[in-house]
Amino acid sequence: MITTYEEYIKLPKALPFEQMQAIHKQIVLEVGNDPDALELYDDFIKVATRYAAIRANWLLLSREEKLDQDSGRTSCHDSVITHLNMLARYLKQQGKTAAWRDELGYEEDGSYNRKAIGDFACYLVFVNSINAR
Repeated sequence: MITTYEEYIKLPKALPFEQMQAIHKQIVLEVGNDPDALELYDDFIKVATRYAAIRANWLLLSREEKLDQDSGRTSCHDSVITHLNMLARYLKQQGKTAAWRDELGYEEDGSYNRKAIGDFACYLVFVNSINAR
């Protein structure tokens, strides 16, 4: 099956590239050169990279393989959200707004927010991947 960005963007709570770019820019500006924030960001990117690898293979798996791997994917996704929350919390403690965190939404406000956070994590991995040439 071949999928396209156009299919993705029609999904509930899908994040357009421009919105993900704007959120990423906000994070970059707020993190700045703060060594603790940079460490939290790096930790977030590491878990996001693991999650993106799982997600990238998801459409290639059989139904049985998906059932077998679903709890691991969920656990990794939970870790992505935890690390993102840790970064936002730290930045707020440093006097930053971290308004981007509210823009991504919270899973307790709806399951599509959880998906959007996963989408954003995959976007950041995409950015890192194309910059690693």
